[in-house]
Amino acid sequence: MDAPRLTSPRPLRRPGPAIHQLAARLRRLPPSCGPVRLIGVDGYAGSGKSTFAGRLAEALGGAPVLRIDDVASHTELFGWTDRVLTDVVGPFGRGAGAVYAPYDWRARSFGPPRALPAAPVVLIEGVGAGRRALRPFLAAVLWMDLDRETAWARGRARDGAEQREFWDGWVEAERAHFAEDPTRPFANLVIRQRSEGYEVLPGPLGTLGPDHEVTLGD
Repeated sequence: MDAPRLTSPRPLRRPGPAIHQLAARLRRLPPSCGPVRLIGVDGYAGSGKSTFAGRLAEALGGAPVLRIDDVASHTELFGWTDRVLTDVVGPFGRGAGAVYAPYDWRARSFGPPRALPAAPVVLIEGVGAGRRALRPFLAAVLWMDLDRETAWARGRARDGAEQREFWDGWVEAERAHFAEDPTRPFANLVIRQRSEGYEVLPGPLGTLGPDHEVTLGD
């Protein structure tokens, strides 16, 4: 979850070699939720999760992406866990595709149902994607490694004055969330954005298949 975007996302550049190598590693993982390898991409708001997840999905051949922006709401910034477990994890665990209702941040209501196929790899991206309640169903947790003050400053600059009030409330909510339910200590891999691409490093948990002790860089 980030402050919800009211503008079009930036176009994706061609993924670099580190992402393609990461994609190959993720495909080799055992399924974690029925037939699905569910991958959490977490980090502070403004850390670059959405862009990275989009490029990783592309490197995976068009893997589906569940964005926390679509399951959270104004009144439930972090109270969406049961919705994900019921609408996504439950069907995947039975080998079925999922259906969820994405939240419309302008209309302040949930929209029409949207399908999320039970593909070999599915990404779940947003603040809290690697939270405690979801980790038993995740094949891997990826953490965008940018400190929170820098990430928040980037997010505020990106979203502009229109969402200043939202950001003021969001910062406190995110701070409280990670204080109670941190993700980084449980990350399998740490992702660092470089000017030339991404660097993929072993995370604090350090367990991602037999070849996890490796550094990848574009």
